[in-house]
Amino acid sequence: MPLISVKNLSKTYHDEQVATQVLHGISFEIKAGEFVAVMGPSGCGKSTLLHILGFLDKPTGGQYHFEEKGSNKYSEDELAQVRNKKMGFVFQSFNLLPRTTVLNNVKLPLIYSDVKENLWDDMAKEAIEAVGLSHRLDFESSQLSGGEKQRVAIARALVNSPQIIFADEPTGNLDSKSGLLVMDTILRLNEERGHTVILVTHETYTAEHAERIIRLKDGVIESDTKVPVRRKSDGFKK
Repeated sequence: MPLISVKNLSKTYHDEQVATQVLHGISFEIKAGEFVAVMGPSGCGKSTLLHILGFLDKPTGGQYHFEEKGSNKYSEDELAQVRNKKMGFVFQSFNLLPRTTVLNNVKLPLIYSDVKENLWDDMAKEAIEAVGLSHRLDFESSQLSGGEKQRVAIARALVNSPQIIFADEPTGNLDSKSGLLVMDTILRLNEERGHTVILVTHETYTAEHAERIIRLKDGVIESDTKVPVRRKSDGFKK
């Protein structure tokens, strides 16, 4: 069974009596362990779609099933639990606390979990090691490069061992070299640890890491194709 199933999904925003439809009845499925890139120009609805899939927003119409359960069947408390335990989020702007160490930034999601506090350090260190940044453990995030900051954000997304990682333009604020390293990190997590990855991007070199590309245009799916030759992970370079 698919991890994610979307059928005739639509989203309309209302502002001062003006209705703007962003998504127009889209349908697809994503299996556990897939790496899917959602591509398209600005304003095509790709970030809106990611927010709906990550339970950060709600659809206006259609159906969204996560683990075979309709999104409208989850209570607000259940939605919060799923976001915290089963989903990890990586955004373009990093969203790190600048005067806080890498270790403490990565521990943040655990504060809102039911994990015992005496386990937090070990879990955070494991996530930091997974993105190749153990040598930056006690650095404040303000002392890191842009690429390192994004890898810390990925570690923070990983700390609860989520089933799925949502990445919204994760290389948008990085140069191409740092961007490739960040994408290599995400790819390794998919290849070696089996995390499902849904990536929103407008950059071709970023999407090449995925095994499947869904292209959106004007709120509809223009194409949904497998990547013939997917880029392979090269390992970490400090």
